[in-house]
Amino acid sequence: MPAPRLSVVVTRRLPEVVETRMTELFNVELRETDDRMTREELAAAMRRADVLVPCVTDTIDANMLAQAGEKLKLIANYGAGVDHIDIASARQRGVLVSNTPGVVTEDTADMAMALILAVTRRIPEGQAEMQTGNWKGWSPTGFMGGRIGGKRLGILGMGRIGQAVAKRARVFGMQIHYHNRKRLRPEVEAELEATWWESLDQMVSRMDIISVNCPHTPSTFHLMNARRLKLMKPSAVIVNTSRGEVIDENALTRMLRAGEIAGAGLDVFEHGADINPRLRELPNAVLLPHMGSATLEGRVEMGEKVIINIKTFADGHRPPDLVVPGML
Repeated sequence: MPAPRLSVVVTRRLPEVVETRMTELFNVELRETDDRMTREELAAAMRRADVLVPCVTDTIDANMLAQAGEKLKLIANYGAGVDHIDIASARQRGVLVSNTPGVVTEDTADMAMALILAVTRRIPEGQAEMQTGNWKGWSPTGFMGGRIGGKRLGILGMGRIGQAVAKRARVFGMQIHYHNRKRLRPEVEAELEATWWESLDQMVSRMDIISVNCPHTPSTFHLMNARRLKLMKPSAVIVNTSRGEVIDENALTRMLRAGEIAGAGLDVFEHGADINPRLRELPNAVLLPHMGSATLEGRVEMGEKVIINIKTFADGHRPPDLVVPGML
């Protein structure tokens, strides 16, 4: 007799092709709406599932894991970032955690470059002018922004996405600088024509544009804090397509309002959808609703990785994208 199929609970709506394939392979419980599960709903889902498929909006902490019971064996995260999951607590309870690394590298790097251009060339301001119908025609001094060719780009976090941003920025004629936990291999540095800074403070103070591409960990929380933001040149801009917690959002808002930083492009926020209302009002802040990985191709590939991780686990093998504490 064939082994019983794993019970899989998915916490949010996924692309239809992914949901259909999951239904073919597993005893899957899909979400009928795209609303976030409450903590009570999430805890109940963890009690009835062999495999939970959450995403970044689902906080799975030690308290939540303590309510999971004995049935749950795998958390197959839909996404690369796992800072919303207490990996150590899951491991202590014998629950494996997998993720979907490498899938959205190119999409997120595209968005980082889009934000750099949007902020420096004041694209949203121009669009808003056209939508109001107030535009009176071309002016020699109208909507002047800044050229990015020849500017210094400081990349904070030179992993897959940071390197993809660097490759794109070189095409635009930018000078590539970076700060990373570990220095890149010499051949990678040479290929990217990138300059490594051991001191983040020194790099930040000299850059025209900062791109945040590091994960959120205890050591990167508010890495760009008020003190470090004040090191930036008044003409500099900062973009973030990684995790909102890396930047002190209140400090950034104050400095943008005071003109101490020229602009910011943010796809992620410190408190998720609860964004500082003063930040929303600023013309020099381009805000996007976490769109960095929002391509159909990327989201389907994420789903395919989730399916592979679950199927491999169901077949009695280690999921290929298993996350362990030492990786974080």
